[in-house]
Amino acid sequence: MRIEQLEYIRAVTRLGSLRRAADHLHLSQPALSETVRNLERELGVDLLERRRSGATISDKGRELLPYINGVIEAVDRLRSAADEQHRMARMVRLGTVNAATVPLLIPAVRAFREAHPATQVEVVGAQQAEIHRRIREGSFDLGLVNYLTGDDLPPDLATTELLRGRPVVCVRPDSPLAALAAVEVADLLREPLIVMRSGYVMHRLVHRLLDGRAPSFSYSTDGAEMGKLMVAEGLGATVLPEFSVAGDPLLRSGAITYRPLAHRVAEVLLVIQSQRSTSGPRVARDLHRFLVDRARECRTDARARATG
Repeated sequence: MRIEQLEYIRAVTRLGSLRRAADHLHLSQPALSETVRNLERELGVDLLERRRSGATISDKGRELLPYINGVIEAVDRLRSAADEQHRMARMVRLGTVNAATVPLLIPAVRAFREAHPATQVEVVGAQQAEIHRRIREGSFDLGLVNYLTGDDLPPDLATTELLRGRPVVCVRPDSPLAALAAVEVADLLREPLIVMRSGYVMHRLVHRLLDGRAPSFSYSTDGAEMGKLMVAEGLGATVLPEFSVAGDPLLRSGAITYRPLAHRVAEVLLVIQSQRSTSGPRVARDLHRFLVDRARECRTDARARATG
């Protein structure tokens, strides 16, 4: 039995005659009739009622039609699932709040690409709420987001901690803040401040740190990468997790530096999240593994810097 034989029977039923079905399927009537006869011999049932005026579906064929349709629909679902699986195997979509991009994300993506050269990686910058929504609906496989220590984690998402770090003040080397061993809130208020937009964890942390006080001037932006570029161009200072600054090319080139906060604040956690209810495509699990492995290397590097 072949699936096209069942599709031919359904076409005869839908179009009302063998002749019209043959025209629709671009087959000769003898070829279509012979194909149906082969199926009838295999099933032991006359599916068509043949008369001089033409062949139409028989009563027995009509009784079997729900089963025929069920098989065809099941095959269609199988093909659709296989197509989706093939598509997912060639694309991994990751949402990120743009934290630890240089030390963590880029090396992990590079290692993943070496292992999966035919698989595309789509990295999309977004706020945490948008990343969560798109993970839940399935348009993101993974999400890199920040939390503050003590925050509640969403119970419906699988969460793996990658990095944690103290918030630091990122400044240009020629900034007055760079001359300080640690930056007080009062010092920070005297400088133009680059803050993340509402919806980012670092916006919430800075709001908590300033406790209602306003800086001399402030900018609002999306993500650590833009914040560091604005600092390098002399627009002001910004508060970021240490793991988003350490090892950055702008730091290595001397365009930016950073100082600890004198005020004690919560640590920032960088985590990788995915749907808890499904294991996801294999390539997404592999990218998850590369991110975890690279995070382990970052933690080792951080301990070496601390003891060196």
